[in-house]
Amino acid sequence: MFIFSARRKYKIENNDLDIHALQTKHFHPTTLQDLHIHERIFPFNIRADLQVAVNQLISTDFELIHFCGLRKEYCHEGIRFVDTIVESINDPILSVPPQYEEIDIGGDSFLKIVKDGFWILKQSENPVVILLHQATSYGQCNGIRVEIATLNNEIGTKISESFFKALEKAIEKSNCYRGKILSLEVKDQYRGESSGIAVHKLKEVDRSEVILSESTLELLDRNVMRFMEHRPKLAKLGLDTKKGLLFYGPPGTGKTHTIHYISGALEGHTTFIITAEQIGLLGEYMTLARLLQPSIVVIEDVDLIAKDRTTMQSSCEEVYLNKLLNEMDGLKQDSEILFILTTNRPEALESALASRPGRIDQAIEFPLPDEKGREKLIHLYSRNLELCESVIKATVSKTENMSASFIKELMRRTAQFHLERDESSPIEMADVDNALNELLFAGGSLNQKLLGAHIDNSNMQD
Repeated sequence: MFIFSARRKYKIENNDLDIHALQTKHFHPTTLQDLHIHERIFPFNIRADLQVAVNQLISTDFELIHFCGLRKEYCHEGIRFVDTIVESINDPILSVPPQYEEIDIGGDSFLKIVKDGFWILKQSENPVVILLHQATSYGQCNGIRVEIATLNNEIGTKISESFFKALEKAIEKSNCYRGKILSLEVKDQYRGESSGIAVHKLKEVDRSEVILSESTLELLDRNVMRFMEHRPKLAKLGLDTKKGLLFYGPPGTGKTHTIHYISGALEGHTTFIITAEQIGLLGEYMTLARLLQPSIVVIEDVDLIAKDRTTMQSSCEEVYLNKLLNEMDGLKQDSEILFILTTNRPEALESALASRPGRIDQAIEFPLPDEKGREKLIHLYSRNLELCESVIKATVSKTENMSASFIKELMRRTAQFHLERDESSPIEMADVDNALNELLFAGGSLNQKLLGAHIDNSNMQD
């Protein structure tokens, strides 16, 4: 009885904090039961774009009367607008300072996201209320719910309809994540749901740093750079603007390096990096990829989930494969989405993925670098070192059948041996030989595989 009396007293003395009382005054003489309520649920992962859009529309299209957060003592599934229009003596919904979450959108500062926002507004003397909050079910967040309440008349209906149309357009134009490199963070629980978006800063790769054969570079240019350039004209001709590429070759030959170059070179494209263990989130990734078009969807080591069905050990593996195939098949003809799949084992890929047109449109091989390529790689990774031409030529000769990753590490290890010997003198061939010996023999055959060296050990002892 004491608690009940205290609550009655609190409500009477703090009527200006009671959301029901605030709304009753705001919509007077219309009763709260006669309002028109319209709602939309937006994906949780676009809450940054949604917040920016809501802030923009409220500041430009409405007159702000009151803004707050909401508090209700007994509330396990969040507060919806219908809860605010019911008067409660024992457990009223109160106006409290709004709570914010700061999320990283890749800039120098974090974006403030309101968890539960309640706006009491006017538009040309027409009363309006907007509620933004997380849509939950059994304690799990299903998205962000936006509700708008207006008078139940023609003007109120138009206000609701125009608000959501403007909101959708504002979200489409928002740049919180557009043009950035993204991946989904996974909650530490068995459901495997994402908990937000991680923004990545990849190393900038210039075209001159993409060391591939001329034929491979030509395939890359035609199927990526020039394809993107001709996309608008292809669309006018009624041709597909989506595309699927498969990058294949031994480890360390530059597949990921080239993806970094493509991501930086295609301005305005949003890149999604999906590892094999995240394929269960493919549906969420594709929702974002469609929203943030033009986009690039990168699935690394695709052979781990798209292997031949005869080698699968459980039905779950086939579910993931079918999910990938359905997403690639289900895109609209005019979708501006580029799929890039990578694999070190093309022979292990499921034939439905590797050979069916419309899923993979072009396979591009990333072989071990030839002599000319190895020389370019040595120049690239030793640009701050003092190497004479004779050392470079000898190193090119001794690195046959070695990957770009191996040569990169070789130059770093050579520099380390040089510093330990005498950093005041130029690098000598002995420094390179010591580095080669450590990389190829001291660590055994496993070290060779880890670094991408495909060599005959008997020929390297000389």
